Amino acid sequence: MKIRYLLLLVIFTFSIILSGMNFVYAQGKVNVQDGPIPEAEWMVKVAGAELSEDHSGVDTWITKWYGLDGNYINNGGFGASAPKDLIELGTDGKLTQLTLSTVVGINKTKDVDVNWPDNGGAREWTVFEIDPANPHNMDRGGPVDNYDMYAICVIDAPKAMKSVMSPAHDDHAQIWINGEKWYNNPTWTGAAQQVDFNIEVDLKKGANVVLFRCGEGGGHGYLNLHFDDDTHDAVDIYPDKSDDQASFLKEVAGVLPVEPTDKLTTIWADIKRK
Repeated sequence: MKIRYLLLLVIFTFSIILSGMNFVYAQGKVNVQDGPIPEAEWMVKVAGAELSEDHSGVDTWITKWYGLDGNYINNGGFGASAPKDLIELGTDGKLTQLTLSTVVGINKTKDVDVNWPDNGGAREWTVFEIDPANPHNMDRGGPVDNYDMYAICVIDAPKAMKSVMSPAHDDHAQIWINGEKWYNNPTWTGAAQQVDFNIEVDLKKGANVVLFRCGEGGGHGYLNLHFDDDTHDAVDIYPDKSDDQASFLKEVAGVLPVEPTDKLTTIWADIKRK
């Protein structure tokens, strides 16, 4: 009888270890905390040892995004373009990257388009889909070198929660959530589904706007993002079934607050930047 109990204990312990291993694989090791990034450090590379985690087995990569129907091209290399607010440049200040990562910014896209006369021309807002396994998923039929791409999603959370986001990118990636910058890394991650940093972020109850920007130099060009399993199980992410601007705005109409509580904060943050 004692041997049977001992055997059951061993099996139970081994199961717990395996479950823990699967959890670590699915979640990834959290190696970036204490965000968001202070404004004075917005362009400083994220600190910490690169993990080089293979997340190709993850099935929660975000594939549908809201953004512009074309990239910012001829950027002079991502090192030259990364410090510039290309959204502010393309809208004559009507929108900024900071504002675009808020509910206020999403609402403004109803009436504000982007125009980069020497870097791609007029751009309109739409929904597009990418393949996480494709190391060129940012090209979208345009130039394959020297461009920047913006991608937006809205995460509807049932409550305020801690979450872990895992980006893969080539080359320079910057990520904002709800008007705050959480990630800056000028170094490519090595493969389309390879993750170097798992970043703990704060999600508020309701709509959370994620803005992912990536600047490409040459060679591969990819932008990918997923969150931890608990987050994906708890939230709804948009775009979902929409395929253009009108259907996206309709899809999130019930999620976005009519009068965002962060409106004054966002406007004040923009004023301080100028």
